[in-house]
Amino acid sequence: MTRDDFNSFCAALPAVTHVVQWGGADVWKVGGKVFAIGGWADGHDAFTFKVTPLAYEVLRDMEGLRPAPYLASRGLKWIQHHGTPGLSDDELKVHLTASYDMIVAALPKKHRAELDI
Repeated sequence: MTRDDFNSFCAALPAVTHVVQWGGADVWKVGGKVFAIGGWADGHDAFTFKVTPLAYEVLRDMEGLRPAPYLASRGLKWIQHHGTPGLSDDELKVHLTASYDMIVAALPKKHRAELDI
C-alpha cells in the first residue's frame, strides 16, 4: 500500500479527521482520537494502527511489522507496518478498520451520536 492509498482508505471511513503532525506524519482521528498514522520508517512508507492484545502478540514478530515506536514502549498495543513482506493491502485494510472500530467503540455514546456513527 502506498501512502496515497493509505490516506484514501482512511479518508473514506465515517467521521474522520486528518492532520499532519509529528514531522510530516499523516494522522487520522475519529472523535479526536488517533486510529492510524502514516509516515516514514527507514525511508519507506510506514503505517501504524491500534490492535487487540491478541493481535499484538501475533503481529509483533512478523517480518515487516513491529511494535509501534513510542506507542508500544508506553505499553500501548499498536503495530507499525514498516517493511516487506508485512501485510497485504487487504490485510492492512482489515487492521486499519479494526483500529478505527476500537476507537469508535471507546468513545462515549453521546459523542458517537454527535458524529452520527
